[in-house]
Amino acid sequence: MAWLGSWRYSAQMAGSYEVVIVGGGVMGCAVAYFVAADPAFQGRILLLERDPSYAFASTTLSWGGYRQQFSTPENIRMATYSIPFLKSAYQTLAVDGEGPALSLREQGYLFLASEQGEDALRTSHAAQLAEGATVVMLDPDELARRFPWLNVDGIAAGSFGPSNEGWLDPHALLHGFRRKARDLGVTFQVAEVAALEHRDQGITGVRLANGERISAATVVNAAGWRAGALAATADIDLPVGPRKRMTYVFECREDLSGMPLTIDPTGVGTRPEGRQYLGLVSPPEADDPPQSDFELEYSLFEGVVWPTLAHRIPAFEAVKLSRAWAGLYDYNAFDQNAILGPHTEVSGILFCNGFSGHGIQQSPAAGRAVAEWLVHGGPRSLDLSAFSYNRIADRRPIREAAVV
Repeated sequence: MAWLGSWRYSAQMAGSYEVVIVGGGVMGCAVAYFVAADPAFQGRILLLERDPSYAFASTTLSWGGYRQQFSTPENIRMATYSIPFLKSAYQTLAVDGEGPALSLREQGYLFLASEQGEDALRTSHAAQLAEGATVVMLDPDELARRFPWLNVDGIAAGSFGPSNEGWLDPHALLHGFRRKARDLGVTFQVAEVAALEHRDQGITGVRLANGERISAATVVNAAGWRAGALAATADIDLPVGPRKRMTYVFECREDLSGMPLTIDPTGVGTRPEGRQYLGLVSPPEADDPPQSDFELEYSLFEGVVWPTLAHRIPAFEAVKLSRAWAGLYDYNAFDQNAILGPHTEVSGILFCNGFSGHGIQQSPAAGRAVAEWLVHGGPRSLDLSAFSYNRIADRRPIREAAVV
């Protein structure tokens, strides 16, 4: 209970907080909610967000996907915790009887594999079944029968989640967490954090861009793609930075609005959005430097996304590109997985970073895990210690095969 002791001490300090959360995206708001909702917590929580419009936030620019289909047990467990939470969010996050309408579209994820990728897909499938996920493996004939719009040329197998997979409205989830956290007493402040305040191998608070200093017993780094730069102000190595991802929106004459979110063996993905469709692909690692701009780029659509989709889904041979947007992943360059919990040597800080595109769907599990570290000193409901900072310090990456 050492964490609670430090809260009591800090509460006696003028202008201080027991918890300061840096970053008001879905992760920061999820942490704020779970801490404030824990009956064992007594104290003040401050959440700092630089852009209350969320116009360029990773949360609001995401696809809002949720799935069980990962290759590592911990990611699958995060899904099996988070998905029931998402389905009950209207009740759980209700304020004055009204909760967030997440508009869940449970149309599934379909991962396709060539002969070269079939063994890896089947290995991931076995791990998913072992964790109780509702997924099925389909051979090419079964794929063709179930999805007649699909060209199965070059496909050896597909993995499909007919339930507990799909997409939701990320804006609604973010504001659901935010509204409920505020109702539970969390203070929200518009401010840009310039640096972590540190002394004697411990974080003591934050310094704002305007020079103001705020003391805290515990600082939660939920700063998204800025998390690595924020950690560096206290000489902490956190391998998290921005990676730009383009989403292309296009129209098709044929109605495929009932299709699942489909991932080609090349990594090109697509899903319906009303009567339009979204497409994306992550560039090769060698062509994926840290970028924090939002300039639109069309070369990937013209050279990779559209030709791949036109081959895999013949109805997409004739499409009309209507718009595009750029968003930023909070990319963990070490192993593309979450970093959760305390530092190995520096006290007073907890990480909730590096989700690399999985943040929306993992926010309930991650928020709960970080809150349990903060309130109880360790995991209670969900052991995600595999995603601790220790693995960064020890150079022990966790490899996730199903990265989209």
